[in-house]
Amino acid sequence: MPIPMFTIGFTQKTAETFLTSLHDHQISVLVDIRLRPDSQLAGFAKARDLRYFLRAINQCGYVHMPSLTPTDDILDTYRKDKDWGRYDIAFNALLRERKIEETLDQGWWTGERACLLCSEYEPDHCHRRLVAEYLASHWKEVIIHHII
Repeated sequence: MPIPMFTIGFTQKTAETFLTSLHDHQISVLVDIRLRPDSQLAGFAKARDLRYFLRAINQCGYVHMPSLTPTDDILDTYRKDKDWGRYDIAFNALLRERKIEETLDQGWWTGERACLLCSEYEPDHCHRRLVAEYLASHWKEVIIHHII
């Protein structure tokens, strides 16, 4: 059975655009993979607010999955050198070390229309794409959809 795996970033979106996109794609649970989901920079997407908005407006669940976040060290290095290739290698090594393909319940993902959340507008240089691609390389029938 195909596993649709959606991704979305919240920057450059209004709350209305963001929530409408999730509704239009029939997302049943938003999987927050940000290291700091309650950052002041998150605006409407602070975890404590987002959980409420999702439930009240979209009848959508919310879960934070720290096992899918980068470490402070990986993020700090990337912020300093802006070397995406190095970031990609380091983050994928972290996913392998964490064995996310084994620790996450693939059956849960099959039963949900889950969407990975991070901040970046486009997935090209965002770890949500790396997570989705990593899982797709280990689980059968994952189909990735990036919501822009």
